[in-house]
Order: sequence, then structure tokens, then C-alpha cells
Amino acid sequence: MRRKEADTMEIIKGGVTAAKGFEAAAVAAQIKYQGRTDMALIYSEKPCKVAGTFTTNVVKAAPVRWDRQIVENKQKSQAVIINSGIANACTGVEGMMYCQETAKEAAKVLGIEEAGVLVGSTGVIGMQLPIDRIKAGISELAKVKKAGIESGTEAAKAIMTTDTKKKEVAVQFQIGDKTVTIGGMAKGSGMIHPNMCTMLAFITTDAVISRKALQKAMSNDVEETYNMISVDGDTSTNDTALLLANGMAGNKKIKKGTPKFEVFQEALHYVNETLAKMMAGDGEGATALFEVKVVGAKTKEQAKTLAKSVVCSNLTKAAIAGHDANWGRILCAMGYSGAKFDPEKVDLYFESTAGKLQIIKDGTAVDYSEEKATEILSQEKVTATADLKAGEAEATAWGCDLTHGYIDINADYRS
Repeated sequence: MRRKEADTMEIIKGGVTAAKGFEAAAVAAQIKYQGRTDMALIYSEKPCKVAGTFTTNVVKAAPVRWDRQIVENKQKSQAVIINSGIANACTGVEGMMYCQETAKEAAKVLGIEEAGVLVGSTGVIGMQLPIDRIKAGISELAKVKKAGIESGTEAAKAIMTTDTKKKEVAVQFQIGDKTVTIGGMAKGSGMIHPNMCTMLAFITTDAVISRKALQKAMSNDVEETYNMISVDGDTSTNDTALLLANGMAGNKKIKKGTPKFEVFQEALHYVNETLAKMMAGDGEGATALFEVKVVGAKTKEQAKTLAKSVVCSNLTKAAIAGHDANWGRILCAMGYSGAKFDPEKVDLYFESTAGKLQIIKDGTAVDYSEEKATEILSQEKVTATADLKAGEAEATAWGCDLTHGYIDINADYRS
């Protein structure tokens, strides 16, 4: 859907501090890591409406339960406190108490409402947070928080665990005569198989938007972005995606079912999809982003099921790591996905910056060059496109290759 405002969307530098009124900070609190930052703050000058999506894992970390309560109670928020290293998951009553103590300390040093302080944790499951270090870190974060692109970037670095690179993105677009900004940061490298959102994603915007529209935009979009990525098939206990809107852009209020809502949704989709692909491509031990497109499907759900099945196939991921055009593994993964399709109609292509090559036609191999296939599969981003030739629906999923590096990282993750 193309609209005048959407045509003006511009990708800009920055992340969570790109929108008006947002500040950020990062400090080294020695929660678990030594010699690096491991706590981050996102702060808004004005209280924000909050939308969120959370893990579907039955085992939910304390921060997930804390934040979900804030979202469900429609509480406004001015701050998010995030730590890396320890997940505060499977920590019982004590873990929830530490969320409350975190909120209380943040409210005290920032001069804000305690009830709206959001928290996020990522890292080792089962360890209790060193709450004294958390509190000391919050005091330091309050002292050094500031606006500007650099502070947002530092926050994005502080929330990393096994990530090899920061993940942030920002866009601007017009709503009427006002410029609106959406920016975000995320972390995620392992235990990535969301069924709601991502490991941790924090999105900020200065848009004036109704609470219902904000939540609908976020809930709608996770199905097409974060829920379509997989690194290892493990759904985290801490998956959280939060969207904060402080209204400082001064635009006319965005409401559900309006052209302005569609413009906002498109911009949010770009931010979420970009962060999702960054996470998939930065999977633990990964050397390539593996994108799977299913086109010509009867329904969107059929296409999504098939695409996700392929990116989750360890045999297929291993073949991508070895630059091996083992297309039988792709058809196999499609076959056990549970989605009905005619395998004798499927066409399959591999594509990358090295070119595009048809591998099978109507379910059987064509006479293709193995050397060219290897060249295509040796690039940093590889796309497999399966055409079912049964309809007009399509879907895309993202994952990564599976290398020995994944085992190296996860064999002794707690040490």
C-alpha cells in the first residue's frame, strides 16, 4: 500500500535516541561480565504510552511478568532499565522482588513514577541478580544519561551477550506537516525461536498515537518479523519487545483504521524487520544470513509454515554452512512442516550477490552448475525461494547457517 507520507520515509542514523525526547546511557556494573558495559537505560522526558509482546514460553522470567503487568494495566512509563549477563529467570519470589527494587531505585534517582519503570534482563538462567550492583548501576546511569545518537549506540552495545555486533535502526516519516521518528535497538544471537517477538527489542517513537493503535501496530507486526526468525529452535524465557511513544512529534493523533495508522505501521515494520534480520544474521557461530521465501502459496499461513520449517532445519542450515546445494533437505523440511502442498509443482532457486540459479523445476533437479551454486551459497546473505505455483500468497523467514561455532559458544555458556 503506497501513500504519499510513506513515500517520504527516510532511514536515518541512530536507534532508541533518534526520536524527540529520548535519552540513553550505558555503564559497566559488573553484573557478570568484566571489562565491558552491561547495563543500559532508556529514558523519556515525557511519560510514554507502552505496547508490548512477550514470550509464549510457559517458563517466564521475572522481567517478562513485571513488564507485561505494566502493559496490561495501561501504565505510562518514562524509563527502561536493562541488564545483560544474568536473565533473572527461574528465580522465584526473589527475582520479582528484584524487579520491584530496580523500579524503586530508578524512580528515586530519576524522579519518575515507580509503577511505570520497565525492566529487561538477558543472560544466564537460574542465577539471582546482584541487586546491590544493579542499584549502583542505576545511579550511574542516571548521572550519565543524555540525548544524541552516541548514547543510544552505547546502550545497544551494553545489552549484548553473545551478539557480535550492536543492532539498531531508525527512520523518519511525515504525518501531516509533522516529522515522526521511530528508532529501536535489539539483542539476540542464541536461544532465538520467538513465538511473539524477539529476545529483547526496544522501540521508541515520538508519535502522537492512541494506545489501542500502538498495541495493534506492534502485535500485528511481530507476526511478520520477529516471529519469522529462528537461530536454534529454542524459545527464550525472556523474549520481550516494547514500544514506547511519548507524543513529542506533535502530530495529529494516529488512530486505528486510518491512513495515518497505515503509514505508522509501514515505518514500524521496517524497523522491526531490520532488527529481526540483524538478529538472524548474527546467530551464534553464524557466517551467513539464511533467508527463505515461499511464493505462489494458496494462503499466507501455508507460506509462513513452510518458510519457517526450512529456516529451522538443522540439516539445511548445516548445508548452507558448507555451501552445499543440498536441495533435498529443503524439500524434506517443507514436507514435514504440516502444510499441504504438491511437491511435484515446486520450483526452487538459490540467490545471493553472486547471482541467481534455479535448482529444481516441478519437484526434480535441473541441470545446474554445482560450482555456481557453491559460489552463490558462499556469500554473507543467501536466499532460497520456493515457488509452489498454487496461488498468490507469500511469506519470508530468516535464520542463519549452523557451524561448529554454535557448539563452541554454548558448550560452556555459563563460564
